[in-house]
Amino acid sequence: MSDPLATEIRLRRGARLLEVSFADGSRFELPFEYLRVHSPSAEVKGHGPGGEALVLGKENIGITAVEPVGQYAVKLVFDDGHDTGLYTWKYLHELGRERAAKWQRYLERRAQAQQGNC
Repeated sequence: MSDPLATEIRLRRGARLLEVSFADGSRFELPFEYLRVHSPSAEVKGHGPGGEALVLGKENIGITAVEPVGQYAVKLVFDDGHDTGLYTWKYLHELGRERAAKWQRYLERRAQAQQGNC
């Protein structure tokens, strides 16, 4: 199976969504907050397994720019200044396919962190 190919990307600022369509016919609406907390940057992903950072407080995050990177990725520029990490077509497709599970895991981690701060 070849890597997915994005055919259209639409930034919907009012709805706080990045809409991505792929050549295989799939289409995903990815919330800005979801994209920010799942950034492929080293800051979020860490430098190895188990090194992932929990990003909090991004409920109202915005995206100010979507910059193409070759024919394989985009760089998202967030209004909190975060602009590292390349969102490849493969990773955006994965984020779309696995959105429910990834988001649930994030919510669980966030709740655990908040309980630890009480």
